[in-house]
Amino acid sequence: MKPVIRAVVFDIGHVLIDWQPEAFYDRQIGAARRRALFDAVDLFAMNEKLDLGGDFRLIVCSEADNHPEFHDEIMMWFERWSELTGHGFEHSVRLLFALKARGIPVFALSNFGVGPFEIARVIYPFLEVFERKYISGHLGMIKPDPAIYAHVEGDCGLRAGALLFIDDRKENIAAAGVRGWQTHLFEGGQGLAMRLVREGLLSEEEVI
Repeated sequence: MKPVIRAVVFDIGHVLIDWQPEAFYDRQIGAARRRALFDAVDLFAMNEKLDLGGDFRLIVCSEADNHPEFHDEIMMWFERWSELTGHGFEHSVRLLFALKARGIPVFALSNFGVGPFEIARVIYPFLEVFERKYISGHLGMIKPDPAIYAHVEGDCGLRAGALLFIDDRKENIAAAGVRGWQTHLFEGGQGLAMRLVREGLLSEEEVI
């Protein structure tokens, strides 16, 4: 028999919040210059250092200094980070609040730098509804490292099978599944809504 779900664990980027750095740079510097920037500089590798807990300003400044031809564009990652994100995904956010209203514990498990997360908390107040926030920058480890899932289990005191994990990346879902977590690969709010209904966590009326 499948274990009863005791808590729902949300990724943040691409599940609750839109995250499209390329779209921001296209608007600011044009698509051609953006392609040249992203070809020359691995901005996502830089961002992974942030996700692991690195100092926001120092890491971005260092990358900008290493690529003077793109210095100003790279600095936008720090100076205008709030514009790298888009809107919150309204359906996902409604489902988050519906679970909360039902009394079902909701946790966040996200690869997110310390500095960027503090900015996001101001922009997106719904991030405060989580009972527990497992943010990679604070933990010094990132998904899909098995250690981050083990940390969640140990901290919340729930068995792996009692956790339903929602993430948009297959490798993160797979790593959680290996540990016995129940998982949902996020491909849109409607699919998540149907899953929550099937699990008996919400009613059809609550997921509209």
